[in-house]
Amino acid sequence: MELIDGKALALQIQSELKDQVEAYTLTGKRPPHLVAVLVGENPASRSYVRNKIRSCERVGYRSTLHHLEEDTSQDALLALIDQLNKDKEVDGFIIQLPLPRHIDPTAVILAIAPEKDVDGFHPTNFGRMTQGLSAYHPATPLGIMEMLRRYNIDTSGKDCVVLGRSNIVGRPISIMLSSKGNPGNATVTVLHSKSKDISSRCAQADIIIAAIGIPNFVKSNMVKPGAVIIDVGINRVEDASKKSGYRLVGDVDFEAVAEKCSFITPVPGGVGPMTVTALLLNTWKSYTGEVYG
Repeated sequence: MELIDGKALALQIQSELKDQVEAYTLTGKRPPHLVAVLVGENPASRSYVRNKIRSCERVGYRSTLHHLEEDTSQDALLALIDQLNKDKEVDGFIIQLPLPRHIDPTAVILAIAPEKDVDGFHPTNFGRMTQGLSAYHPATPLGIMEMLRRYNIDTSGKDCVVLGRSNIVGRPISIMLSSKGNPGNATVTVLHSKSKDISSRCAQADIIIAAIGIPNFVKSNMVKPGAVIIDVGINRVEDASKKSGYRLVGDVDFEAVAEKCSFITPVPGGVGPMTVTALLLNTWKSYTGEVYG
């Protein structure tokens, strides 16, 4: 079994980005600029945004945070989005989800200019991705693809099961893995809460992408020897031995499954750091005009 170290890989990619940023700025160009918009005080969102800002600083990006009050109106948020869309000094921006209940996330995503949608959530980018056109891919799936590529994990012709069908992870990663390319060319099955025979279907898979949001859902009997396991889940479970009163676990029962795998990602320290790094990669593409010119 080989552990896929997302934290180390993220730092490696960020070091590469830092060198590229320095090369550009030495010619007199401004650095890439990523903006984050946070509405409210969701602890997980605040932590995630802090990690994004630290990562920006690490690679030499300029970063700006707009932290809005919980009761900020939808109209006020849409006005800020319009301002960011028009700001030529902003290469990309993200609206941190989830949003307060009084704000419609679909309306917010649709308001973002596709060329600045570095989270890859806008239907234009999603549609371009499905047709194999240049696009910003959602950060978590992009991070997973980068992990597979850099660990030289062969996906061509492999049977892959994706657990979960969200627009953030499940649907896009299924499209990316089945598309032509490397990684890619896999035969992908998407399983969800209404699927039958989940355990037996997983047990036939060469690769399992677990993004179902249930702690320790994937058990040893669901994994065949030599399978590759990518655990996207981040779940809090009670643990009285921890100062915080909880510990983080994935969607995979790591201790029971790891010994059977050829590759597996840990939680924490696996997919999470690569998600932030993928956002930086998308911002770099926006800065250099790689996607929309």
